[in-house]
Amino acid sequence: MGTGRTRRDFFGNVGRGMLVASVGLGTALDMGLTPAWADGDEGGRITFGDLDPLVGLMQDTPAGRIVPVLVDKLREGVDLKRLTAAAALANARTFGGEDYIGFHTLMALAPAYHMAGQMPEDRRALPVLKVLHRNTNRIQEHGGAPSEKLRAVRPGVLSAGQDPGEGLRDAVRRRDLDEAERTFAAIAAGTPEDAFNSLLTTVEDETEVHRVVLPYRAWELLDLVGKDQAHTMLRQSVRYCVKNERQSNHAAETEGPRALLPRLFDQHHLPRTSPGTTRPGDEWVASMCRTIFESSPPAAADAVAAALAEGIDPLDVGEAVALAANQLVLRDAGRPERYAAPGKPPGSVHGDSIGVHASDAVNAWRNMARVANPRNAAACLILAGYEVARDRMGRGGEFLKWTPRPLAEYLDGVTVEDPRVLLAETESAIRANQQEIASAFVHRYGALGHDPAPAFALMLKYAVSEDGALHGEKYYNTVREEFASTRPAFRWRQLVALARVTASECGRPAPGVAQALELLKA
Repeated sequence: MGTGRTRRDFFGNVGRGMLVASVGLGTALDMGLTPAWADGDEGGRITFGDLDPLVGLMQDTPAGRIVPVLVDKLREGVDLKRLTAAAALANARTFGGEDYIGFHTLMALAPAYHMAGQMPEDRRALPVLKVLHRNTNRIQEHGGAPSEKLRAVRPGVLSAGQDPGEGLRDAVRRRDLDEAERTFAAIAAGTPEDAFNSLLTTVEDETEVHRVVLPYRAWELLDLVGKDQAHTMLRQSVRYCVKNERQSNHAAETEGPRALLPRLFDQHHLPRTSPGTTRPGDEWVASMCRTIFESSPPAAADAVAAALAEGIDPLDVGEAVALAANQLVLRDAGRPERYAAPGKPPGSVHGDSIGVHASDAVNAWRNMARVANPRNAAACLILAGYEVARDRMGRGGEFLKWTPRPLAEYLDGVTVEDPRVLLAETESAIRANQQEIASAFVHRYGALGHDPAPAFALMLKYAVSEDGALHGEKYYNTVREEFASTRPAFRWRQLVALARVTASECGRPAPGVAQALELLKA
C-alpha cells in the first residue's frame, strides 16, 4: 500500500489489521485505526519486499530477452509460482487496471499457472512463460517502470454511519478517482475478505465484462502473491470502475443492475439466512437454462432471484446460467465481415466474441459468489443471469434463430467410435480451422462416453501454442471448471464449445512460445 517498509512496520500493520478484523471496521474508524494503516509518502512508488527485484526484472527486461532470463531463473531454483506472482505485481504497478492489453494479460496469469500443472514435466513452464512474455512486452510498450500508474495512497476517513462498500460505490458513481482510492485504502485496512465484499458492491453496478472478470482474477491471484497484497491487486478494479463510469451513463439505465438489484432483493426477500439446498433434476436445469437464454435481461435476473428465494441450491442455479452462456458460443454465426480484424477473420469465434466474453464473465460471477458474503453471493448469480440475457441481445437478437453446434449435417457424417481416431480427426479439423467438424467429432467422442482427459489435453496443447487473442487461457480454464461442475447430461456442451473456439484460433502462434520450447529443450 505504501513504499518499502521495515519488518517492525509490517508486523505493526498486521497487528492493526487483526484488531480491525476483531472489533469491526466501524469501531476501528472510531478508534482512529484505519488512517494510520498506510505508511510511506503519498504518491511514492509501491514496493514488494524481497519480491521487488524480480518484479523490477519483469518491468525492465526487453521483451526479446525476457524468456531466456526467466528460463535461467527457473534453473536457479525460482519456481513458477514466484515468477507468476512477480509478473502479477509488475503488471499491477505498471498499469493499475487501466490498460486494455495490460489487464487482459493480468487476467491470463492465474489460468496460465493452472494450465502449467496439467502439462508434461518438460513443458510445465510453457504456458506461464508465454503469458510472462506477453506481460513484459506490453510493459515495455507502455514505457516500463517510468510509466507506472499505481502509486502509494493514504487512506481517507470513512463515515461511521455508512456501509463502507456503499461509501466506495458512491465515490465511484461520482467518478472521483482520488476519493475512491482513499476510501478503498481505508477499507483495505481490514481483512481482504471485507475489502473484496466492499468492492463487489461497486462492481455490481454494471455487468460490463472486464468490470466483472478483473476483480475475480485479482482475487484469485492472491493465492500466488499473498493476501497481504490484497489492496494492491483489488484497487485495480476500483480504478477500472471509475474509468468505466466516466465512459458510460449507467445512471440513466432504468432497468440496469443498480436499479434492478434493490428491487429484486426486496421483492424476493433476499438474501436468505442460509443458501438453498434443494437439488433439482436435469429437467429443471435445462428449463432454467432456456428461460435465461430466451428472456429479457430483467426477466432473466428475476428468474434467478426467484430460484434462489425458492431454495434452489446456488450451484444448480449457477450451472443453468453457465449453460445459457455456453449457448452463445455454440450458436454464434461467427464474426461478421465488418468486424473482422487481424487475427480475427470473418466467421471466427475466438478472442472477444460474445460467447467467450459471456462464458468468462459467468465463470467469474460464479466463482465470486462462492467466496462472497450472502448478499453479494446472491447478487453475483442474479447479475450473471442478467448479463447472459443482455449479451444474447447482441448481434441484432439473432442468437435465438441460430442453431447450436454440432450441426446435424456434420454430425451425421461422423460414424467412427474409436477414441483415438475421433481425437485425431478433431486435431486435423482444428489445424484446418474447421469449427463445425471439430465440434461434431468432440460431441461424438463425449456421446460415446470416452474419457474427457485426452480431449482436454488436446485442447490444452493449442491453448498454449496459439496466441488466443488475449482470451485463450481464460476461456480454456473457464471450460475446464464449468465441465467439472456441470452434470453429465450437459457437460460435454462445454467441451464442444472449446473445440470450436480452438479451431477458430489455430494458426496464429503465440510470441515467445517457440523460443521457450527451444530453451526448455522440450
